Amino acid sequence: MAFDAHLPFTVQRIPIKAPRFLMYIHRIIKTLQAIKQADYVIATGKFSLWSVAFCSLFYKRETLAVIHGTEVNFKTPWLRQSIAMSLKRFDTLVAVSNYTKSLMGHIQKEVVVIPNGIDLSQWQTEGILKATLQGHPVLTTVGRVSTRKGQLQVIKLLPALKQRFPDLHYHCVGIPTEADACMAQAKALGVADQVTFHGAVPESSLKSLLLATDVFVMLSTESETGDVEGFGIAILEANALGIPAIGAKGCGIEDAINHGVTGFLIDGNDGLAFKKSLEFILDKRLLFKEHSKTWAKQHDWHMIIKKYIALLP
Repeated sequence: MAFDAHLPFTVQRIPIKAPRFLMYIHRIIKTLQAIKQADYVIATGKFSLWSVAFCSLFYKRETLAVIHGTEVNFKTPWLRQSIAMSLKRFDTLVAVSNYTKSLMGHIQKEVVVIPNGIDLSQWQTEGILKATLQGHPVLTTVGRVSTRKGQLQVIKLLPALKQRFPDLHYHCVGIPTEADACMAQAKALGVADQVTFHGAVPESSLKSLLLATDVFVMLSTESETGDVEGFGIAILEANALGIPAIGAKGCGIEDAINHGVTGFLIDGNDGLAFKKSLEFILDKRLLFKEHSKTWAKQHDWHMIIKKYIALLP
């Protein structure tokens, strides 16, 4: 793939096949082969945690697991227990937020918190024109339209926000998985004319849309299966362009927003808190813009990677 060709390391992709168990066996074999040649192993994601823990029975290597959130929040008992058993075999555990760490008490091992990072070099705006978006102020969420990203939560607050900001418009950018349900709710609440779903867009178009945004919004909630927002990288990407954010408490977003500096953390159901936060940001938009850019710089991978290197033996 063209994407893989530009990476400074080798990527081995395992195609999806039927029956599935043959694909999983193939992945385990590839993992065994890779671990045999490795000095240090970093794993993230449900199946990777399982497979590396299994392979560690045959090859003793230093191992590090990076946990985002959902992996340690499954509601199915056997899934939850199998991940816990796997994590206990790792030498080092890293959580991407304090919220994620709070979900790992049952693991009974030390957990280091290292936030997610972004590549600032990918968030330059040279040659990018600001899009023309409907509304004032413009609110934007970037991410798959889903329970975890919280677009429906924002829509539920629009009727109250509309009273204070009659021209407000909410723009959703990302794969429209649950967009129909969200739009049905918007119609029921009488705010359908103030919501636009853009679908998935190219990176250049995403930057254009963000440049036209006043406030980035992510009122994430937990799904029935335990899918949670472990951090909120999209918030940092918006910050890199000088866009402050309003995000939900009770999830990893608490580590992605510097409350009162790069935006505000609120209860996702509190329309009054949302209104006051939005008013405050718009009143001091230049200050929030500069603070947001500074915050994003502190999360550039050149800075974050030093924390991982410090964990190496």
